Amino acid sequence: MKYKGYNAHIEYSEENRCLVGHIAGITDIVGFHADTVSELQEVFEEAVKDYLETCEKLSKPSQKLD
Repeated sequence: MKYKGYNAHIEYSEENRCLVGHIAGITDIVGFHADTVSELQEVFEEAVKDYLETCEKLSKPSQKLD
């Protein structure tokens, strides 16, 4: 998944029976989870938005590692 130049790393959690992801390519830890792929896309986009808003509030540059 991609959104605003960020990629998601996604795995399936057998224990929790859901999809679990985090924003890939940054050292900050931003995770999210959902039961369906469409839900996962929504929560991924929300996680990216929240991450960018938090960085702005903290006057911290957002990361994007290549």
